[in-house]
Amino acid sequence: MNAAPDLHTLTGAYAAHALPDEERLAFERHLAQCPACAQEVAEFEATLARLGSAESTHVPPALKSRVMAGIGDVRQLPPVTGPTGPTGRPWRTSHLARQWPKLALAACLALATALGAVAVQQHDQAGRAQAQASRLRAEQAAVASLLTAPDAHTTTTVSGSAVATLVWSTARGQAAFLATGMPVLPQGRTYELWFDDSGTMRPAGLLPTGHGQLLLTGHINGAVGVGVTQEPAGGSARPTGQPLMLLPLT
Repeated sequence: MNAAPDLHTLTGAYAAHALPDEERLAFERHLAQCPACAQEVAEFEATLARLGSAESTHVPPALKSRVMAGIGDVRQLPPVTGPTGPTGRPWRTSHLARQWPKLALAACLALATALGAVAVQQHDQAGRAQAQASRLRAEQAAVASLLTAPDAHTTTTVSGSAVATLVWSTARGQAAFLATGMPVLPQGRTYELWFDDSGTMRPAGLLPTGHGQLLLTGHINGAVGVGVTQEPAGGSARPTGQPLMLLPLT
């Protein structure tokens, strides 16, 4: 027979609506009498709200709009209807009139070639967008799963318009970073996350923009905190400046 779960460990699962009805009702009765759990649930719900508003990716415009835009750049030649002679028969068709079907065909082939190149380019763009969207969905799923860990904890720091939250599970050895409102970086720069191993900073991943979420790379391994610095694109082996913020893993 399975032992009843410790209600204090269900805060993350409750905030993520991941509890079966029986456990949810039991936890809600406990929640009414436990201020510590109520506070932790509120923090998890705020973190999940930021996770839900993380960066999304839009598929490039449809090929149809490209085709319609391209058609306007191709001149359409009118039908050739030459004048008639005294007998009512048309005069002999000019050389240009005889050649226009070939010219029209050439124009169509040129347009088809151009649109084919656009289609290939758009296919590549769509493929990259789909890959990025898949990566973001996997990232969100991993962070949401971390939030429901029985020993999940969060800490939040605010600096100006920037709000950053650290979520971690010691049992899983994982941590995630969620941020909104961090300053837009100049071209060629990125945010880099670091595990603070009691003064030694260990690379933990890159966050190219000032909002979104990142499942940190590497095991917590007794780190006492997580720092954020601004680094050249591609990241650095060691911090090149002072941390912009530090969040404790305690």
